[in-house]
Amino acid sequence: MRLFLRPGHVFRAVDALITNFHLPRSSLLFLVAAFAGRERILDAYREAVRREYRFYSYGDAMLIR
Repeated sequence: MRLFLRPGHVFRAVDALITNFHLPRSSLLFLVAAFAGRERILDAYREAVRREYRFYSYGDAMLIR
């Protein structure tokens, strides 16, 4: 069975997510967008770029509720 979470997925077991800022078009970015919504994540990324946050594995993180 293959499982790929996309925006619009309804999460039933979690209500928050701690994650770092992921590469564009990565599967991890799809997961985050599925959890919080595409537009909300794009807004967060725009703000992170504006504030010069660090991206990728050793970058800044975010808490999404």
